[in-house]
This record gives sequence, C-alpha cells and structure tokens, in this order.
Amino acid sequence: MSSAVGVQLMLSVGLIEKDTNGDALWVWCYPSVRAELRDLLVRKCFLADEIHPFIFGQYQRTWFYIAAVRVQDTAMLREVTHFCIVLTAKDFNPEKYMALARILCRTYEKHGSPEKLMESYMAVLTKGVCRSEDNGSFLCKDYDTRKAYLAGSIKDVVRQFGMETVILYTALMLKKRIVVYHPRVETVQEFSRILPALVWHRQDWSILHPYVHLAEEETEELKSCTGYIAGFTESEVSNRLDLYDVYVNLPDSEITISQAAKESMIMGKLHKDIGQLIVQSAEDPEKSDSQVIKDISLKTKEILTTLAAFAETSSADQKPVINFEALKQKRFPPATETFLFHLAASEQMLRV
Repeated sequence: MSSAVGVQLMLSVGLIEKDTNGDALWVWCYPSVRAELRDLLVRKCFLADEIHPFIFGQYQRTWFYIAAVRVQDTAMLREVTHFCIVLTAKDFNPEKYMALARILCRTYEKHGSPEKLMESYMAVLTKGVCRSEDNGSFLCKDYDTRKAYLAGSIKDVVRQFGMETVILYTALMLKKRIVVYHPRVETVQEFSRILPALVWHRQDWSILHPYVHLAEEETEELKSCTGYIAGFTESEVSNRLDLYDVYVNLPDSEITISQAAKESMIMGKLHKDIGQLIVQSAEDPEKSDSQVIKDISLKTKEILTTLAAFAETSSADQKPVINFEALKQKRFPPATETFLFHLAASEQMLRV
C-alpha cells in the first residue's frame, strides 16, 4: 500500500487511560477526534468492567479499533491501571489495525509518552511502516482488504445454523436489517464480520456494525441505514422490533424473522435449493471457506442473471429495469416471484 493510500485511510490515533481512582479519561489524540465520537469511544473501551484486548466497530462511516492493556510495570505510568490505544480509519481491516495498535501499546507502556506514539503513527502515515519495540515491524502493505473480508469462517456459521443460513443469505440479498446478539463482544464480532461475504458480489462491509450499544445516538444512527448487520451484547435488543427484520440469537442458535419482514422473506423451493447448496458446500471437508463463498457467489450470479433476463433499458444511459409483467408471465412459484421482485428492488432494478 502506498503511503498516499495510508494517509487517506487512517484518520486518527487516541489514548484513553483508567487511573487509580477508577476513572476512564480521554487523555490525548492526533490530529483530532470530534467530541461526540470521543464520548462513544470511551463508552466502548469498557475500562470500567472487564478488559477486552481488541474490539472494533463503526459509527457514522468511521471505523474504530481499540486495543486495551492492563499496566504491569508502573515505572512509566504510575497513576494508570489500564489504557487503550484507539485508531480511527476509513477502512475495515481489523487485523491491520490490531497489529498497529499492539505496537503502539508496547511503545506507550515502555515510554509513557504520547510523543513516541505520535512518532510511530506518523511513520505509518508517511511511509506505511513503523518499527516495534521488540524489533518487529508493521507494514501497511501486508494487510490486504480482501484478506480482511475473508478472515471469518462461513463454515462455522453453517455449522451452527445449517439450512437456516439461507435466511441470513435472503436477508442480506434483500438488504434487510439483521441484529446479532451474544453477551461476549468477541463472539458477536467474529460471527458478524463474515456475513457480508454471503453477498460477495457487493463486497460491501459498510453494512457491518459489529459493536453497537442501545444508546439513543447509536440506535438512531443505525436506523438511518437501509440494510445492516448490527452486533449487540445487550439481551434487551430482542425487544427492539424497530431495529431488526431478522434477529440472530447466538447463545440459543435461533434465527427469528420479524412479523413485518415475513411477507418479503417467505421461503420456497428456490430458497431450499440455495440452502442445500450452502450446506453441501460448507460440509465438504475438501473446501476452504473462500471456496464456499465462491460457490454461494456463483449461485447468486445465476439468480441475478435470471433477474436480468426480465430487464430492459429505455435509453443507453439508463440502468436496466425489471419489466414486472414479463416476470409475472413466467409463473414462477409465489415465493420465488416475491423474492425476485424484492431482489429487483434492492438491486435498484425496479420501475416503480
């Protein structure tokens, strides 16, 4: 990755400390972080409770990555019991920012000085590389976006939900709102991050909000998005019918479709075929996770090709739109017709 690209993607570095009085405070950042986002990040860092070594999420199109450390050697940080390095960026790449955050954590632990953090951050910003305290180094170009997209395990999702995985596939194809619940933030993040790969043709991870709290500003921000995958650790989210079309309860391995979404999410033979394909591919020990994603993607292309057959363009510069009458005349089973109709709408191919 060129240094210019690095400059475009990285937005800021910040430091949150928990002192011996138990207060978590935002103590430093470069170049700047707006007050609203700072408050949110202090809440997310969870220094009040247990320590999560690394968490990530998204708020108002800004990705945040937080690495937390319990201070062992107090020589440099006498008044501090824990601290967090917070990185904000435009790109989704947890592994990249976890590696960088850990280097910055070691630097701060050793020197107790934000100036040293700034030096390392600036080195990455300008050269795409920085040295770590233990002689290793961090190189931006080692962290490909595509690798980040494929870092989770689609096979694990299918192992847990089997044929019901097709509900998640359908919800994503139709740009529905999916809420994932588990009390452990790491579990929510690991499960949620792979779901956008079910609709690989879009390669859109901006729909992922892997760590959301039921705070008003966060839920209102979520509601402003059309379709999303939102991860929660608060069980009360199950009662928030205004936030989801599909609710995934990870501890109980249950997927629930909300009453409001049932009509557009009706399952038929096409869904059964897709579900079987997903399960067979995922259960094949010879196939890697990326091969399973490829199999699902090929099936998606097939469906989109079917849909395109009913599309027409009225002029060269216009996007193809579906002729719904032509689709109806095909006499597809009702569930397939409903799915194709709603899919055309979500792919912006529907003439209203």
